[in-house]
Amino acid sequence: MATVGSIMSRDILGVSSDTTLAEAAKKMSGGRVGAVVVLEGAALRGILTERDVLRAVGEGRVEGSTVADWMTRDPETIEASESTDMAATLMIHGGFRHLPVVEDQNVIGIISIRDLMRVVLDDAAPRGV
Repeated sequence: MATVGSIMSRDILGVSSDTTLAEAAKKMSGGRVGAVVVLEGAALRGILTERDVLRAVGEGRVEGSTVADWMTRDPETIEASESTDMAATLMIHGGFRHLPVVEDQNVIGIISIRDLMRVVLDDAAPRGV
């Protein structure tokens, strides 16, 4: 069974809570990621996802908003040594698609539902390929 550490992305984007929402969205778009971790120094304070940005846009409240206004504070986390099954269980029951991976209270990566699907579908190919 695969571990979170074997499939997580170590190339994470981080922002501070006082970053403007527009700047965070720009970083997410540029990095082609669906979430950024919110850090205070090295400490994890939250996570901002594409869903959060979309909610802000839908409410017409992007202008003047900061990451702190829309992030999920103190998000669920997982350790690199945990199984991918545990990560999937946390995501499904929690209703989210990204989990920060921590070690000794430091963020060392992030795992997404897409990463987990790659494990499940490793040997599958799309139709016609």
